[in-house]
Amino acid sequence: MAALPRPNLARSSRLDNGIRQSLTETAAVRDFWNILPNVDRMKLTAYVLEGHELDIRPAPVERGWMDATRDSFAYRCLPLAVANAHGWEILCGRGFIARWKGGTDIGSVSVFGDPGTGVPAVSHFGHGILTFHIPCLFRTEPGIDLLVQGPVNRPKDAIAPLSGIVETDWAPYTFTMNWQFTRPGVAVRFDKGEPFCHVWPLQRGALQAVEPEVHPLSQAPELKQQYDAWNASRLAFNSELKQPGSEAHARKWQKLYHQGLLPDGSETTADHRTRLRLKRFRP
Repeated sequence: MAALPRPNLARSSRLDNGIRQSLTETAAVRDFWNILPNVDRMKLTAYVLEGHELDIRPAPVERGWMDATRDSFAYRCLPLAVANAHGWEILCGRGFIARWKGGTDIGSVSVFGDPGTGVPAVSHFGHGILTFHIPCLFRTEPGIDLLVQGPVNRPKDAIAPLSGIVETDWAPYTFTMNWQFTRPGVAVRFDKGEPFCHVWPLQRGALQAVEPEVHPLSQAPELKQQYDAWNASRLAFNSELKQPGSEAHARKWQKLYHQGLLPDGSETTADHRTRLRLKRFRP
């Protein structure tokens, strides 16, 4: 894992006093910068509760709605495709239907399991929230949190996933995955084997070390030159794309970003990637 630049906590004038105090006085964050730079391999362990099962897999690139686009063109968007596979998905153990009738009480959400099965989700918090209990304790390396969210780029009608960040390097507590209904009176279906949760580790303290800035593009002459060249070629390509028999019409898309090329055709020196290949959880 690539190391983050170590922030200058003593001299940085861009960190307000509260953040500077938090970064310098919190032992976990202070140790974070001493531990992580030498990490080239990271462990993520799921300790499954006795009597339970956990169905978890590397998130696949494929999405049904992307397959259904004309010529599967949605996969040409490399940032979209990489995000699809950026983590692991927890799958639903049993199929069920849930419905919210409106209101804030716990009884306003009804859950109906498939015949002969139980229900893997319940109404626990009220306010139209559907709750999945995750039957394991995740453990990460020191200084590493776990981002818990809904499946990436898998929209679902009438219900939306909620996200959370859990300090899984120390907490001996399970957590829940929650979805909030967005419309009452709609039967929402979760199939057996359908992803309902997506997790991936992230470095605690990384965001506090970021020093955001905004500048006019003219202050970065080389970047502006590259952008202007790309923008001109993009406009010309899109214009030619409408002409049957043209080179652009045959190519369909430019592919510069996908291939890791700069506007002049040279390769980027960055660690460009076109696909993630995550490891499966093993016993």
